[in-house]
Amino acid sequence: MKIRSIATAGFLLAAASAPAQLWQLTPEELAKASTKGNLEHFADGRPKVSDALLAKLREMDIAIEDMMGQIKSAGFGSQFAGENWKVLNPQKKLVGRAFTVQFMPARPDLSEMLDARAKLRNQSAIDMLQPGDVAVVDLFGKQEGGTFVGDKLAYYVWKTTGTGMVIDGSMFYLRNIEKTGMPAFYRSTHPSSLTGAILTGINIPVRIGGVTVMPGDVVFGDRDGVLFIPPALVEPIVAGFEATQARYEWIKKKFDEGKWKSSDIYGRPKDPALIKEMEEYIKSRKK
Repeated sequence: MKIRSIATAGFLLAAASAPAQLWQLTPEELAKASTKGNLEHFADGRPKVSDALLAKLREMDIAIEDMMGQIKSAGFGSQFAGENWKVLNPQKKLVGRAFTVQFMPARPDLSEMLDARAKLRNQSAIDMLQPGDVAVVDLFGKQEGGTFVGDKLAYYVWKTTGTGMVIDGSMFYLRNIEKTGMPAFYRSTHPSSLTGAILTGINIPVRIGGVTVMPGDVVFGDRDGVLFIPPALVEPIVAGFEATQARYEWIKKKFDEGKWKSSDIYGRPKDPALIKEMEEYIKSRKK
């Protein structure tokens, strides 16, 4: 069974397994949307990119620019959200698995229907977070009343996930949140509680800027913005960058020897012996 589009009722009305949620994808549907890459899946259906790959993304000297070409060549043309962010602790990378949360502007009839099922609030989603998750929150850019967390709930998110947050909305008590060292991307700050918005979906596709974010996408945030990496592409991106870095190391070593002209070494050596030496060096640097 394929996940249907919104236009063809792709988001199902909440079933008995999640009676309080307006929209949902079953774990089976969510898993079917991410079959490439032979990845494990969480019980909720989200693809599980390994902790080891996430650690490499954090540790490597890799930037968003290094990944864009591979992502676009795989057919994903719009995975970067770089516009109008405020960034908390920008010296830190934000890396983790997307846990998506959707809000919509409040309207009384919809709120009444949802409250009849269960009173879902921001903490309903926050309490579902796991280590390695990044809360990716679609709060439709709301400023006043669009405050997903203040300092206390932000601290809980930080201690639970060890990652951070992407909030298309607001936060408050930023000075206290900043002290934790948690990286976060957010649109604005406002000294108000969350009002005028209703929680309508957890772990469904959400829109952040011009990007459709799927649950389980790998979030990569740096000073340039936020990249949402399709899970099946993470391993080839990491492997490709490791090979590229090893090649650059070898090129620099050869230049340090002072024996070669730049055209002898870069872009690709012409001497078969140098080609073999470079390839062996790259192979030796694989971890």
